[in-house]
Amino acid sequence: MNFSKQQQLFIGLVLAALMAITRSHHFATVAHLPDISWAVFFLAGAWLVSGRAFVGLLALAGAVDYAAINWGGVSDFCVSAAYPFLIPAYGSLWLAGRWFAKRYSFSWRALPLLGASLLVGAVFAELFSSGSFYFLSGRIAEPTLAGFGASFVRYFPYSLVSLAFWMGVAALVHTAFAYARGAVRNHA
Repeated sequence: MNFSKQQQLFIGLVLAALMAITRSHHFATVAHLPDISWAVFFLAGAWLVSGRAFVGLLALAGAVDYAAINWGGVSDFCVSAAYPFLIPAYGSLWLAGRWFAKRYSFSWRALPLLGASLLVGAVFAELFSSGSFYFLSGRIAEPTLAGFGASFVRYFPYSLVSLAFWMGVAALVHTAFAYARGAVRNHA
């Protein structure tokens, strides 16, 4: 996945815009797309070379959350002592994207690597984000490992569905651009 600096800038701006548009809503509805944040951090890890993009996307996520809570009427329920753990959560996805980028090839053989890197990144992201919220937020009266396990099983599939949706969109866009650039050879 070799993109010029100009292409990386464009990709970064598109990812940032999509995150700003979708992040302020907690659940997808007919009027609102699912949150793209997890996919953005994975894709930024895979497509963008600079670590500054990671820092910029973290800052954007915080700014969007701040604006959504202070001016958009979104509840601040999820903002707690656990909020800083979004850094390693998103970092897990970023690193999973970096790992995949080093092994990427435009072929069907890359799909198991993509799936594995997405799943590992998503599991760690969920453990950091939901685990920290469950144990550190003060919102759970008596946190236990069994209770967290039940919470993980209940909520993680929703995160995977959003991630899968956006990664499917990204795969289609990536494939279309690869064909348009003539970068696709006869891969099977």
